[in-house]
Amino acid sequence: MVNFNNLKKLDKDDLLHLVGLETRRDAVDTLLPVVGAFAAGILVGAGLGLLLAPKPGNQLRDDLRQRLQSGQEYLSNAVGRSSEGSQAQTGPQGTVSRTA
Repeated sequence: MVNFNNLKKLDKDDLLHLVGLETRRDAVDTLLPVVGAFAAGILVGAGLGLLLAPKPGNQLRDDLRQRLQSGQEYLSNAVGRSSEGSQAQTGPQGTVSRTA
């Protein structure tokens, strides 16, 4: 039997367990491990794909280097274009006054 002093020491989960219940899990609690396992699988698959590639290592490294450089250039160009567009949109703004 549980006495009153022991009930003071129990937390919410312990009390629910005494009654035969448990706290409800969020969707995030269920989804996060699945997404983590999926990402780990992608990384392992990519690593195995690189290890088992039909090209020799030096050609593969050269191809990867070229792709990374072209990706960096693409991103820098995209960022440059977006910053130019935002500068063109910001200009002198007139003030509006209301008269009653």
